[in-house]
Amino acid sequence: MNPFTVHLVAAARPNLMKVAPLWWALKDEAWCRPLLVHTGQHRDAPMAGDIMAELDLPEPHIRLGIAAGSHGETIGRTIEAYDRVLASEPPDLVVVVGDVHATLAAAIATMHRGVRLAHLEAGLRSGDRTMPEEMNRILTDHAADMLWTTDVLAEANLLREGIDPARIERAGDITIDTLEVMRPAIAAHPGPDMFGVTPGGYGVVTLHRPANVDAPHTLAALLASLGAIARELPLLFPLHPRTERRLAETGLALPPGLRALPPLGYVTFLALVSRAAVVITDSGGVQEETSHLGIPCVTLRPTTERPATVTAGTNRLADAASLAEAVRAPRTRHRPRHDGRARFRLAAAIRRLAVAVSDPADRAAAPVPRTAP
Repeated sequence: MNPFTVHLVAAARPNLMKVAPLWWALKDEAWCRPLLVHTGQHRDAPMAGDIMAELDLPEPHIRLGIAAGSHGETIGRTIEAYDRVLASEPPDLVVVVGDVHATLAAAIATMHRGVRLAHLEAGLRSGDRTMPEEMNRILTDHAADMLWTTDVLAEANLLREGIDPARIERAGDITIDTLEVMRPAIAAHPGPDMFGVTPGGYGVVTLHRPANVDAPHTLAALLASLGAIARELPLLFPLHPRTERRLAETGLALPPGLRALPPLGYVTFLALVSRAAVVITDSGGVQEETSHLGIPCVTLRPTTERPATVTAGTNRLADAASLAEAVRAPRTRHRPRHDGRARFRLAAAIRRLAVAVSDPADRAAAPVPRTAP
């Protein structure tokens, strides 16, 4: 019998960090044929190619070549391109991750082709439906056959939305798998020494969300607040391509003490984060990584889909006006919430599905199996 074929769909840099552990867990299994599908949102070396090599990911088996554009353009073109792939050689399972536009687009194409769909990081909710990512999460979850959650809060969100519990399985946060596997390399990396800063004597900043960088007045206010902090604490600022474009378009200059860096590799970035005094971000994954490492985090958003990091006390929400106070606020340290073994639970879930549909005639019709809670 042919191996069970699984498409691992990635679009943006954070997706690669989430599919990598599942690739590691499946690539040497005789029963499984994992294929990496790259939609094309991040395609240059700093944002994609270098990360793939660093995480020991293969060259994508399938490239859709869809660059990021407007919401409708990105989603529509990705649906069209991936539908052609599914029509020519459908896999047994498609795994989508996260909440970017390509996640939703691949989910729509998969659902309409009648191929089983799994959503990794299902159930995350910020409660802010003005965020495109929030709508992508909700719609993808309601399309998926298998919903793999990070924690009990995500599971509760799905149940509250009326999703069948038989479709839900708690796996843990797979971004922590990547962090734990790469931890020796992160610990060995010179990190702050490369940039002339002292461990514990600097902060790290990441900004890329449209709500923070697209409106010039909002971006200017954030830069002013960051500049005030940088007068006392040097801040390293790896620039996302979107943010770099907005700075060029608006003519806004970075204040003294806020040091622009190019996009960093995974190990270099985590080596800086793990020895920082504070991380200021609008990223979802960084909130979990800092919480796991016990590094104080300030999230420049009014809501977060990672509320447990706020409840635990390692993360605080802020805007430009409250940023300085949030940076100075004391933090609690706590035991990590995730064990770094989500990939093994996910591989086992896929294996159960493969066994359940081992008869080729049943592959399209068999129900998705689930372990008892």
